[in-house]
Order: sequence, then structure tokens, then C-alpha cells
Amino acid sequence: MSRIGVKPIDLGKNVTFKYEKNLVTVSGPKGTLTQTISNESKIKIINENGIVRLENTESSKKQNAMHGLYRSLIANMVKGVTDGFEKRLIVNGVGYKVEMKGTTLVLYIGYSKPVHFETPEGITISVAGPTEIVVQGCDKERVGQCAADIKSKRMPEPYHGYGIRYKDETILRKEIKAAGKVGE
Repeated sequence: MSRIGVKPIDLGKNVTFKYEKNLVTVSGPKGTLTQTISNESKIKIINENGIVRLENTESSKKQNAMHGLYRSLIANMVKGVTDGFEKRLIVNGVGYKVEMKGTTLVLYIGYSKPVHFETPEGITISVAGPTEIVVQGCDKERVGQCAADIKSKRMPEPYHGYGIRYKDETILRKEIKAAGKVGE
């Protein structure tokens, strides 16, 4: 039995939950999310009095994994439509800065021309300072992917730490090689 899958999900206030023909729909103040449940999974979803429970009707290793997976996905959907998700990025480097022009994020990150990044649908990008980017949305997967796409524009290098990194990420720094004497 999955230890994660048996935990109940509290919907809270202002959240509506629907389950019809292998399609879960969760609506709340921040938006609406949908998730398809595989036909192969033998999971029964019960919604009673604002609490959602998932029951595993077949016990196998794969079914236990699917039980926990779908419970986590539904719990993330509920959290996303009520509170939302957020990723913060820091731009570190001499002369590096960011700014918003409409829905386009403009990154000045050491290239000869600025890098333009269009905001995907369902995601909100804002600039909290000259070197801090905030990515917000109700879908955890899309927020994480958008933040990863921004970070990939200039990955942090290990000698000075220049580049784009997550706010809570630490960069393992390497020691700068010292110039040796000739003939050694």
C-alpha cells in the first residue's frame, strides 16, 4: 500500500473538484487545472464533504506507485489553485540586470545583445529588483519549466558564480588556478 496515496486531500474553501471519465478538474481562485488519469490504473477517487480520498483497488508495485503519484498530482493541483506556486531566480554578474517590457523579460547577461524571453500563457513573470526574477502560476510543472528555461539562458559558472541561479541554490565554487613558475 502506498503511504502517500492513503493520505486524504483537504479541498478547503472556494475549491471545486470534479472527477468524470478519468479526468480530474480542480477549480479555485487562482485558476482551473485538469489531469488525466490513466485507464490502466485501478484507482477509485472518492469526494465527500470537502475531502478527497484515493483508494487502490489492486495491490501491485506499479499500482502502489500510481496511487501515490496521482494523490500527489491532485494535492499539487489543489495547492496551485488556492495558493499558487513561485520560483525566484537571481542574476549574478558584473553589469547583469533584468527588466520587464510588457510581457517580455529582457535579460542583460553578458552577451553582445540582450536576451528576450516571452512569458508563457498561465505564468506571471515579474522583476523584484534589478537582479531578481519572480515566476508565479497555479501549475507547478509549468512554473518549474519556465524558471528552468530562464536559467538555461546563462547557467552559473563555477569560478565567479556569474549567471542565473535559483534563490535558494548554492553554487559549488572552484578555486582559481594560480600561475606557476616556469620550469616547474
